[in-house]
Amino acid sequence: MSKGKIGIIGNGSWATALVKILCDNEIDKSLLWWLRKPDDVQFMNTYRHNPRYLTDVEIDLEKIKLTDDLEATIRESDILLIAVPSAFVHDVLKNLDAAIFKGKSLISAVKGVNPETHQIISHYFEMVWHVPPSMISAISGPCHAEEVAMEKLSYLTVASIDETFADAIASMLDCRYIFAKTTTDIYGIEYAAVLKNVYAIACGICHGLGYGDNFQSVLVSAASRETERFLEESHQTHRDVKENAYLGDLLVTAYSQFSRNRTFGNMLGKGYTVKSAQMEMNMIAEGFYATKTMKEVNEDVKADTPILDAVYDIIYNHRPAKRVMQELTKKII
Repeated sequence: MSKGKIGIIGNGSWATALVKILCDNEIDKSLLWWLRKPDDVQFMNTYRHNPRYLTDVEIDLEKIKLTDDLEATIRESDILLIAVPSAFVHDVLKNLDAAIFKGKSLISAVKGVNPETHQIISHYFEMVWHVPPSMISAISGPCHAEEVAMEKLSYLTVASIDETFADAIASMLDCRYIFAKTTTDIYGIEYAAVLKNVYAIACGICHGLGYGDNFQSVLVSAASRETERFLEESHQTHRDVKENAYLGDLLVTAYSQFSRNRTFGNMLGKGYTVKSAQMEMNMIAEGFYATKTMKEVNEDVKADTPILDAVYDIIYNHRPAKRVMQELTKKII
């Protein structure tokens, strides 16, 4: 990959973690970081850290330029790294002309589905913004932003149908605390990254209801099989769902103290309403949006998804969590 400028779009914890990785890796590319609020740009330029997310991460202003001008960021960048919650990707970009993406390479760090079109993000950029598939890649875990901030050893998977492109992105992310590997199964890891957020909500609900580790292990095992069924029905290819990007990402999201989706589910299990749980959390639980979208996507795929169905019943049909989970225990044996 030739030298050029990388534009990072997004200002949340995952965007901040990726900025840290790129700055620490001493890559031969200049960095431009778009932040939605001018006040955040001013704050970071003054105090050198994000005022809202991963506040302990120091921003190296000698390596990265901050801006609130989205159009200029895209025009000036050769590679775009998108790290915006999936529910807001279209709103962030909707006023742009598709021609602005011509010739740009794209890295999706969005673990979700565009709710307006039901497309995984790679398909969304291909169909709506006309980015060629060979110029699109996606980043998957298992990797929590909070552990990146603490420089704890973490693993990433970079996917693209173009192996050379995937290798180039992986080399940009490799650093002393990040190991990055590659795959061509971009659609598989994107869908797996969406589903694992739904399953983490299920795990949180069960924890909030008082289920123990024994059942949690059965639930996660069933979630892994459910992921495999969905992927086989929606996009058949050679893949091993025991790899990091599938099972590993599921495990860390289902069990970690940093998992927003597990936290959201735990609150539901303890009796919070969906609205009150959302209001109490100061970060977005992607699984809330993913549950509805994936339920609708599966109407066409028709995979057997009892866990997805159960979470949908609790969140959107407002059925009692205790009763729904009791029913689920008999379906995942």
